[in-house]
Amino acid sequence: MNPAPTPLILAIDGRSGAGKTSLAVETAALLRPHLSVSVFHLDSVYPGWDGLAASLPGYVQDVVSPLSAGRPAHWRWWDWTTGAPGAADVTAPADVVILEGVGAGHRQARPHMHAVAWVAMEDAERKRRALDRDGETFAAHWDRWASQEDEYLAADDVADAAWLTVDGHAAAPSAAADLVEGLRSLPGWDAALALVPAPGPDRWAHRTLPTAVDPRALFAASGGPDAATALLLESSDRDVTPALERSRHSLIGLATGASPRAEHRAGTTTVQGGHVMVRRPGGFFPWLATVWPDSEEGQGSGPGPFRPGWMGWIGYGIKREAGSPDGASAPEAPQAAGAQHTPPEALLFRPGRGAAVDHVAGTTVLYWRADDPDGPDWADRTVHDLESAAPPTSPTPPAPGAPAAPPPPTFTLRDSRAEYLAKIRTAQDEIVEGNTYEVCLTTQLEATTEDFDGWSTYQRLAGANRAPFTLYLRAEAGAGAGQGAEILSTSPERFLSVSSVATGSWLVTEPIKGTRPRGGTDAEDRALAAELAASVKDRAENIMITDLARNDLSRFAVPGTLATTRVCAIESYPTVHQMVSTVTAQLEPGVPRADALAAAFPPGSMTGAPKISTMDLLERLEAGPRGIYSGVAGYLSADGAADLNVLIRTLVAVPVPADQLAPGTAAAGPGAHATHLSLGVGGAITADSDPEEEWDEVRTKAHGVLRVLGSAFPDA
Repeated sequence: MNPAPTPLILAIDGRSGAGKTSLAVETAALLRPHLSVSVFHLDSVYPGWDGLAASLPGYVQDVVSPLSAGRPAHWRWWDWTTGAPGAADVTAPADVVILEGVGAGHRQARPHMHAVAWVAMEDAERKRRALDRDGETFAAHWDRWASQEDEYLAADDVADAAWLTVDGHAAAPSAAADLVEGLRSLPGWDAALALVPAPGPDRWAHRTLPTAVDPRALFAASGGPDAATALLLESSDRDVTPALERSRHSLIGLATGASPRAEHRAGTTTVQGGHVMVRRPGGFFPWLATVWPDSEEGQGSGPGPFRPGWMGWIGYGIKREAGSPDGASAPEAPQAAGAQHTPPEALLFRPGRGAAVDHVAGTTVLYWRADDPDGPDWADRTVHDLESAAPPTSPTPPAPGAPAAPPPPTFTLRDSRAEYLAKIRTAQDEIVEGNTYEVCLTTQLEATTEDFDGWSTYQRLAGANRAPFTLYLRAEAGAGAGQGAEILSTSPERFLSVSSVATGSWLVTEPIKGTRPRGGTDAEDRALAAELAASVKDRAENIMITDLARNDLSRFAVPGTLATTRVCAIESYPTVHQMVSTVTAQLEPGVPRADALAAAFPPGSMTGAPKISTMDLLERLEAGPRGIYSGVAGYLSADGAADLNVLIRTLVAVPVPADQLAPGTAAAGPGAHATHLSLGVGGAITADSDPEEEWDEVRTKAHGVLRVLGSAFPDA
């Protein structure tokens, strides 16, 4: 005799009238063609109109405990006519058991659960729906029962503890489909739900323009500067680069109302999409492996190198997952992060509209989801705005009496010059002791400014600091706790590119180590580039990080494919010369791409080597969190391709909540706002580093951004 299955237990909780019963029934109907499903309704056992609290201990003992162990649950109906226990009944174990009702997900039951879903709806609408459905029996008892719900939830905030939050306004079949898709990404559900067909790949509509449109003009015309979440990826050096293929494409992604968005914070990934918000406990990269790449079916065509998958950033704080457990433990369920006024540690979104510019072929493709009814009108408006936009002109001086331009931001240093020099010497002591052999020590410049315009600032930065991995990303505050952010990056460094499955799954990383400023004359400029190329110290730094990159890629490489194709090459940018190497490898078949990404993260050029022990040292040395800086940003394509930069030469702008502004600093006037700016800078420290030269390198790296802002490097 085969043993009874050990079920996956799903609790669907929520206040009366929110739609729990319909959701449970529709979810069961969706699963039953592929899995055995049992459904238990708590209103079967409530002992009368005052019985919510009294029913919960028996619910756990008689229903939840046996079913979670794969045993039948024996219980008795409550006879509402006689006001006494009624007939006996049994709920059999199954592949999936759905427990539905007020109290289904309460604290004593949750240790037995594999997921808890909370159905959310505002009070007035819940009451209207409940009384429309059961008015004859429920109307006289609504307030009486509601007070018991209040008492239950005051002692146990199930909505906050739930893994999933479902919009009760959604039609039950649609909400059930979204609920099942949300369950797929939760630990323990993937194997069972592999038997349940997933939705087919997204379908896309396209419009091709016979010219390579300027990416910044296209971003503005498409609505990017005003979108809640949007990303522009461009190679702003495309007109001068010798690496045409690397700088061939510019990409735009815009979130729409249906766009899923994922935020990771404090050991929990929160994903808002469709009618369900999912809170997944645990690491970010394990979650990423559940959603990227998409099924290869239907992903054979699309605009440029990006088949609409995910776009966004992964901040340096995710370093906790690099070879050590996630620092934020997962308790009984993911916990809300609280009212933290910081951006998420990682943020990815799936664009619903976008564009790809091919600067070599001379074409531009607009794309949108085929089920987006406003997509064609959006494309029409974008083309119209492009055609009617006035050509850019030189700035004109302000007219007499016009308001003065806001003053440039005044930055402060997280570390003074003396403090930074002392940390360099401490790092060198650690090197002498044999605890590390290269340390990427960083600090940050910070400012609070009023009426900051991120988009116009980015345009000036991208024009002044041409680089192959330039990007502007804006993300307003989302479903997760904390603030949104703008990222203005003129990064010259590629973290990792991955080619699609169809093109061989090749990994490419291009670490940078070694910097010199540009010269004031051609002769001085050539001399500085030659000095960098000949520097024994800089070559040693670069080669150490290149060896680290080789180690990262080798963990999942097909044997014999790992290669260093470029060593200590010199690349020149408007403000600096850089030393760059290139490492390539072919990804081993069957390895999740998220695992390869995790193996290389964070960028070794921003940690030093060996990576893990050096990150531990940096945690002690650096005066505060790096945040987004020295993480990565870019795209993860639905066909498994990816391209991500290293977030250096990057300004991060975060809105400052009014309650955090010091007296007298709040912006005045309607619509005005304050913004916190941060600019991370640093350099590699080795045994033979000269601390004063390392400090000069910090100043050099900050110069490209500060000069565009009109700001001075702060007095040290």
